[in-house]
Amino acid sequence: TGAQQSATVANPASGASSDLLPHFQLEPEDVYIVKNKAVSLACRATPATQIYFKCNGEWVHQGDHVTQHSTDRSTGLPVMEVRIEVTRQQVEKIFGLEEYWCQCVAWSSSGTTKSQKAFVRIAYLRKNFEQEPTAREVSIEQGIVLPCRPPEGIPPAEVEWLRNEELVDPALDANVYVTPEHSLVLRQARLADTANYTCVAKNIVARRRSASAAITVYVNGGWSTWTQWSGCSTSCGRGWQKRSRTCTNPTPLNGGAFCEGQNVQKTACTTLCPVDGAWSEWSKWSECGAECTHWRSRECSEPAPRNGGRDCHGPELDTRNCTSELCTHAASGAEDVALYVGLVAVAVCLVLLLLVGVLVYCRKKGGLDADVADSSILTAGFQPVSIKPSKADNPSLLTIQPDLSTTTMTYQGSLCPRQDGPAKLQLPNGHLLSPLGAGRHTLHHSSPAAEGADFVARLSTQSYFRSLPRGTNNMAYGTFNFLGGRLMIPNTGISLLIPPDAIPRGKIYEVYLTLHKQEEVRLPLAGCQTLLSPIVSCGPPGVLLTRPAILAMGHCVEASAENWSIRLKKQSCEGTWEDVLQLGAEPCTELYYCQLEAQACYVFTEQLGRFALVGESLSMAASKRLKLVLFAPAACPSLEYNIRVYCLSDTQDVLKEVIQLEKQLGGQLIGAPRVLHFKDSYHNLRLSIHDMPSSLWKSKLLASYQEIPFYHIWSGLQPFLHCTFTLERLSTSTCELACKIWVWQVEGDGQSFTVNFNIAKDTRFSDWLVPDEVGTPALVGPSAFKIPFLIRQKIISSLDPPGTRGADWRTLAQKLNLDSHLSFFASKASPTAMILNLWEARHFPNGNLSQLAAAVAEVGKQDGALFSEAEC
Repeated sequence: TGAQQSATVANPASGASSDLLPHFQLEPEDVYIVKNKAVSLACRATPATQIYFKCNGEWVHQGDHVTQHSTDRSTGLPVMEVRIEVTRQQVEKIFGLEEYWCQCVAWSSSGTTKSQKAFVRIAYLRKNFEQEPTAREVSIEQGIVLPCRPPEGIPPAEVEWLRNEELVDPALDANVYVTPEHSLVLRQARLADTANYTCVAKNIVARRRSASAAITVYVNGGWSTWTQWSGCSTSCGRGWQKRSRTCTNPTPLNGGAFCEGQNVQKTACTTLCPVDGAWSEWSKWSECGAECTHWRSRECSEPAPRNGGRDCHGPELDTRNCTSELCTHAASGAEDVALYVGLVAVAVCLVLLLLVGVLVYCRKKGGLDADVADSSILTAGFQPVSIKPSKADNPSLLTIQPDLSTTTMTYQGSLCPRQDGPAKLQLPNGHLLSPLGAGRHTLHHSSPAAEGADFVARLSTQSYFRSLPRGTNNMAYGTFNFLGGRLMIPNTGISLLIPPDAIPRGKIYEVYLTLHKQEEVRLPLAGCQTLLSPIVSCGPPGVLLTRPAILAMGHCVEASAENWSIRLKKQSCEGTWEDVLQLGAEPCTELYYCQLEAQACYVFTEQLGRFALVGESLSMAASKRLKLVLFAPAACPSLEYNIRVYCLSDTQDVLKEVIQLEKQLGGQLIGAPRVLHFKDSYHNLRLSIHDMPSSLWKSKLLASYQEIPFYHIWSGLQPFLHCTFTLERLSTSTCELACKIWVWQVEGDGQSFTVNFNIAKDTRFSDWLVPDEVGTPALVGPSAFKIPFLIRQKIISSLDPPGTRGADWRTLAQKLNLDSHLSFFASKASPTAMILNLWEARHFPNGNLSQLAAAVAEVGKQDGALFSEAEC
C-alpha cells in the first residue's frame, strides 16, 4: 500500500516553499528484528518544518528522534530527515494483539502528509522440520519423490537440497526439479543418484538441516541372450547338448534381485550313426550276347551307405565268356534283338516328347493368365463357393473342397475341382488340393458342447494341462490336418490361424486356444514393465508346424518407438518367462515375428505355447489405454443406489469378463464405454461425482474424491479395478438420476484431463450390452478362410518368383500397406503365402475380397508377361 496522504500536494511556485505540502523522499520500510538487535526506521521529506513517528497509533517521544537538516540542491527547498530505533521489547509488548507498525507524519505551513506504514516483526526459525525426507530403495529408472516441509519461521524459510553435501541445482540437471511444496523429485532414478540427501532450510535468523535420507538405486538382474546350442555330446547315438546364459543384462547392483530361472538348459540330441554299405546278392546271368559274353550285377543296397558310412568296395558288374553252345544260339538271334531294341528306342523317344509337351503346357498355365488381371473376374472367383456343381450359365464360379466345419466329415479318394462347364478362369490343381490318399480321413469339429467334456478329458491326461483352466468358457479347440483352420474365443479378439500346409500331410492334431485370467498365471514384472495384452495359450506344446501360425490378440498400448520398449514373452517348459522378440528390433530368431497395429497384434510363431505382450516405458510420456465403464443396478428397490466405475485395460477380453461378472451381480451397463490415456507419470487416478440435484439425492462419500493407486493400474495385473459411489435418494418417489462423474490423472505441473459421463436414467433402464460375436469357435478347412484355395495357389505361384518391373509379392505388400515387414516375408519360402495368411488373420470374417482382388490385379498389370494368355 502506498502512503496515505491527508492532503493533495500542490505544484510548487518558484521561491514560495510555504505554499507546498511536505513530500516524502524516503519512507520507512518493513524490517525484521534479528535476535536482540534494535532496528532503525528513517524517513525524509521536503519542505518540512517538523517530522515525527507514530507507532501503533501513539506518538514516539520527541527525545527518541534523531533529526538532520539539509537543502535540496535542485529546488533549493529545505529537507528534513528523521530516524528512530525500535527494540525487541517494544515489539513484544503488543505481540499477539496486532502487528507492530510505525508511520511518519510531516508538517509544513500548508498542512501535513503521512508516509506508508512500516511493519516491524521479530524474525525466528524453529528447529524441527514439519516433515523430513526418509531413506528409500528404488529400482533404476523409477521416479523418486523426497518430501520436505521446513520449520516454521519469519520470514518463511528458503529450501535447498544437498546430495552428499553438494548443492543440487535443477538448472544443471534436467532429471531433477523441486516442487512448490519443497519436495525433491527425481524423474528417473540413475545409479549416480545413490547418495545421502539433506534438506536445508534458512532465513535471516538461522540455517537448519534435516536428517539425511539415504537413497539406494538398485538394478534387478536380467538374463543375457542364450548362447548357441553346443554340439551333441556323442558322435553316434543319443546324447546331450546345452546352452547357457548369464545374469549380466544388466548385472544386479546395490541389492537388486538376481535373475529367476536356470542359467543352463539341456536337451536331448541324437547323432545318426554312420552305416557302411554292403552288396546285395548277384543277379542271375543274362543270356549270351552277340559277343559271346553274358553278365550279372549287384547293388550296394543291403544296406545302402548313409550318414557318412563307407561305400561298397568291388565291382558291381561281372562279365564272362559264354560256352560255345550258348554263343551259337545267341548269334542266330542277334538280328532279331537289334530290331526289337530299335522299336523300343523309338517308343521311348515318343513318350519323352509327349511328356515335354505336357510340362510346357502346364508351365504356361501355372502363372496368372490374362483373365486374372480383370478385377471383376478375380472378384467373382473370390465369392463364397460350395460343393454344388456350377450352373451352365455361370461358368466362372469355382468348385473347391467341401466345407470341413460340420460336426463330422469323412472323405475318401481325391479332392478335385469339378468341371461341369467351360470355366473362363483356368486354375491348376495346386498342392493344397492334392488327394488325401486311398484311405478314409475323418475330421472332427469340436464345436458341439457334448464334445467339450471329451476334449478336456483327453487333455487332462497330458502334463501340460495342469497349467490350463479347467473350464471351456475361455477355450476353443478343434482337430486339424494339412488343410488348416482357425480357432476363436468369442468376444475377446483372440484367434489362432493355422494356414494350409502348416501341419504336415499325414498328421492330425488336436489344437486348443485358451485365455488365462491374470490371477491364474504368475507373470513377473520388473521396474516400469506393464502387461499390455491378455495371457494366451495355444497348444499342445511340441506340435510340428512347417509354416508359422498366426496368433491374434488385443493390446492397450499407445505405441511409439521413443516412449516404449515392447517385448513378446513366452513361457518355457520350466515355467520361466523369456523374451523371444523385441518389437522394432531385428529378430534374433526366425521362429517368431509380431506385427503391432493400433488395437491388436499378430504373432507369427512356429512353436505353440503361452504368450503375452509386455512393455517397458522409456519416458513419462508413455501411455496406456484404459476403458472406463459404468455399471448400476437395473432396479432400485431401496433408498440406496450404487454406481460402479471400472478402470480396465482397453482389450475386449477384460470387458467381456466384467460384463459377465456384472450380469451375476444384477448390474447393467450405463452408456458406451470411454477411453482414457493413462500416462506413466506416477500419479494416481482420481474419481469424483458432481452435479447431483441436492433436493433429490445425496452422496454418502465422505471425501471429495476416490483414488486408485498408480501402480495398481500401471502393472496391468489387477484386471477389475473399480470405485463405487453410494448414493441415497431422499424419497422413494424419486426415479430419475442425473449426475456427472469425472475421472482424471493429476499431472506434475498441476494440469489435468477429464472424461465426462452424463447419466440420465431411471429404474427402467434399457438393456444396453455389448452384442455377442457371431461365429463358431473352431473352423476347419476351406470354411476358415475367405480366399478360395485355387485362387490362393494361383496368386502364390505367380507372385513368389521375382517379376519384371517389380511385379511380385513386394508390390502386393506395398499395396496392402505391409511393406515395413518385407525382411520377414523374404525370410520365408513363400513370401506371398505369408502376406495372404496375414490378410486372412486381419480381415476374417468381414474382409473385403474385392479390394484384395483389385490389389492383385494392379500388380499383374505392371508386367504384361505375367498374364500372357494360354490356350488349353
